[in-house]
Amino acid sequence: MVASVLAAVVAVLAVAVPAVPPPPAPLPALPSASDWDYQLGGVSDPPPHVGIVARDRTEAPTPVEEGRYDLCYVNGFQIQPDAKRFWRQRWALVLKDGRGRPVVDEAWGEWLLDLRSAAKRERLARIVGGWTAGCAEDGFEAVEYDNLDSFTRSDGLLRARHATAYAALLVEAAHEVGLAAAQKNRAGWDGAQVGFDLAVAEECGRYDECDAYTATYGDQVLVVEYRRVDFGETCEGFGEQLPVLLRDRDLVADGLREWC
Repeated sequence: MVASVLAAVVAVLAVAVPAVPPPPAPLPALPSASDWDYQLGGVSDPPPHVGIVARDRTEAPTPVEEGRYDLCYVNGFQIQPDAKRFWRQRWALVLKDGRGRPVVDEAWGEWLLDLRSAAKRERLARIVGGWTAGCAEDGFEAVEYDNLDSFTRSDGLLRARHATAYAALLVEAAHEVGLAAAQKNRAGWDGAQVGFDLAVAEECGRYDECDAYTATYGDQVLVVEYRRVDFGETCEGFGEQLPVLLRDRDLVADGLREWC
């Protein structure tokens, strides 16, 4: 009798205690001792020594059988010039000045997204999170969210805290679909505090910022320089530690490419 009661209790407990979920799979890290290519302005076949390739989210990653690490570019904080029709239909999410005009990053002709309220950040994160899920479905290993520093071009309308809160949502979206998340620029800010896994550093040699990225991410930093003088100096200082690439600023398919 006692044995049957104990067996019943054990059975009840087995049902009542939820199973412990397995730990999440580790996020893909950058391969060591590999060069990289930045292909945002057009796709081309990378040479054999290039094991890391960044492409726009509208492009396919490199063939899986080639075994490369593919990084998906997503403009998460600003609006691509050819996407304005999409965002006119979501007008409340576009940052506007006091006269109701979109605030523009004049260097690229891109409207800024309005990150000022939690509600808008949530709505934006759902949109960009959908693009991120598309990157994962296409076979990318990581996602790069561009224009994290858009608040510096907002005429004081956005603050760093808005960008940080929004970035945390985007990193969460990436991790939910198994992608590593790359901090793009904003040197001196510790993106690891919101979960970023690696960094893409434009011209960190030119502006003496590479140490700021390695302090947070170690060797998980991809460097691109656009001037030969900066490329040479960056190779000398960081070429043994980081993948350093020289490219033309427009990143065209048949443009300039050199590696350390």
